[in-house]
Amino acid sequence: MNFEDVKNGVVEVLRKAHTELPEDVLKALKKAYEDEENEIAKKNLEAILRNVEAAKKLNVPMCQDTGIPVFFVEIGRELKLDFDIKEAIAEGVRVATKEIPLRPNAVHPLTRENSNDNTGMNIPPVDVTLTEGDKLKITVLPKGAGSENLSVLKMMLPTEVKKIERFIIETVAAAGGKPCPPIIVAVGIGGTFDLAAKLAKKALLRNILQMTNFELEILEKINSLGIGPMGMGGKTTALAVLTNFAHCHTASLPVAINIQCWANRRAEIVLR
Repeated sequence: MNFEDVKNGVVEVLRKAHTELPEDVLKALKKAYEDEENEIAKKNLEAILRNVEAAKKLNVPMCQDTGIPVFFVEIGRELKLDFDIKEAIAEGVRVATKEIPLRPNAVHPLTRENSNDNTGMNIPPVDVTLTEGDKLKITVLPKGAGSENLSVLKMMLPTEVKKIERFIIETVAAAGGKPCPPIIVAVGIGGTFDLAAKLAKKALLRNILQMTNFELEILEKINSLGIGPMGMGGKTTALAVLTNFAHCHTASLPVAINIQCWANRRAEIVLR
């Protein structure tokens, strides 16, 4: 494996993420369409499904906001790398931006100057984990700003455990139709200030059809809000609630909520 292999793999995985919706998300959207009784909500879901179909057929991004590509990398302990893997990933992003193409979204936080290639200071973010074996697994999660901007993090008190559910529901209610529902609500509970946010982001990699009873109960209450697809009413405000946990300090209770739009784009590739 070399620099070029990783670069080309990143281009491939980005193309797949932007043009093909994961099967679990597609199934959830189809079920929401079948279950919907509100005429306007059903039309919105139909438009989403037709959009997904067209993106795959035409090999073009399913959304104009191609987001910031967030990478999760698993490196086998037996794998030997003699190059800068983060730079190889960044170069793959630069190539993908031109070839797919992707909208240049990365700007300096103060001057707002655009890098024009979706890379920059600490961008793209790359989370690296060591695993067993000799393989390299790269997973990408393109994250658009429309949903990301509605995400929140709260340092709750240890005595507020029973208020977590209400915090999640109130966050979704406040977001309304802005994050392009039906959404996926990813929650990180515990850890530290930064870890809670990371836990929430990584929860978006989970299969959204596999929820715990805790998650299903919150999902039911969220959908009872009636916000519906695109905020215009209906049964399905959220497709899933996904939670990740970590032990935390005895004096704190961090809770991060990462809102994702219906286009929960993600894809992975394994190299060796």
